[in-house]
Amino acid sequence: MSVAAPLAEVEHLRQWFSIGRLLGARHTVRAVDDVSLSIARGEVLGLVGESGSGKSTLGRAVLRVTEPSGGRIVFDGQDVTRFSRRQLRPLRARMQMIFQDPFASLNPRMTVGQIIAAPLRIQRPGLKRAEVTERVADALRTVGLAESHAERYPHEFSGGQRQRIGIARAFIMEPAFLVADEPVSALDVSIQAQVINLLMEIKQKLDLTILFISHDLAVVGRLCDRIAVMYLGRIVEIADTRTLFCAPRHPYTEALFSAVPQTDPARRRERILLKGDLPSPLAPPSGCAFRTRCRYALPACAEAVPPLIDVGGGHWKACIRDDLTLRSAV
Repeated sequence: MSVAAPLAEVEHLRQWFSIGRLLGARHTVRAVDDVSLSIARGEVLGLVGESGSGKSTLGRAVLRVTEPSGGRIVFDGQDVTRFSRRQLRPLRARMQMIFQDPFASLNPRMTVGQIIAAPLRIQRPGLKRAEVTERVADALRTVGLAESHAERYPHEFSGGQRQRIGIARAFIMEPAFLVADEPVSALDVSIQAQVINLLMEIKQKLDLTILFISHDLAVVGRLCDRIAVMYLGRIVEIADTRTLFCAPRHPYTEALFSAVPQTDPARRRERILLKGDLPSPLAPPSGCAFRTRCRYALPACAEAVPPLIDVGGGHWKACIRDDLTLRSAV
């Protein structure tokens, strides 16, 4: 789906979770179901969708934090789908993650210096203590914290500072690929801007490839080169950011754009209210999963799962309706 050689790609990836028997029957949660996408070197790919759509699960599966139920994961030309923990270990330095919760992701019993140094001690056991200390200090300075903060504990910091610590831990190994799982959703708006600017500065410094997971379309529209829209475990649309904002091709994308606050009263758009709640991944609807909430649904939408097809210019959609003219975000 990308012209440049991809650094990371997944093919028909599935992440299903068995929850055992419920009312006499065995049930499976299809958190990620048949997802294929690629991320070019140096690209920032945004992943958006409602809570519960499977974004975070997909990000963890791409990094093999969780074991995928099926499909294929390729990193830098290597099929890592069935790599053992020993085989993955040298690659971990090049694949890092920033977690959504800036407090739960930090060990409260370790000092900040110990937390940031942990990847170095695992991946570079031959480094001398003085060199580790210097690298930790440099990482703290890079994210706008003082060297003295290395002796403190996570509970002594604000939410924004804790997220900076998480970023320092992710970047100390100078990775090639980063999964940022809603890194600013738990922060105040003013702090969000600081963290986003910090991420972009470090991206330029390291020439990073990023999978940026978020539900904030304004943030994604500013940061990302391309955007993938996810609904109930499946990708329903992918396009470059400008194309997606100007000419969405899937009704779910249009509904997401209608929910973005508009500051100009003269340009207020109609709010598209989706019917009902997000269906359960335990029992997704037949055919197109979005059809139960879509105002453009036809009886044919229930017959088969629509494939993700290229509609031109690297714009992909999973919808059988080719006759729709949908509202843009601009």
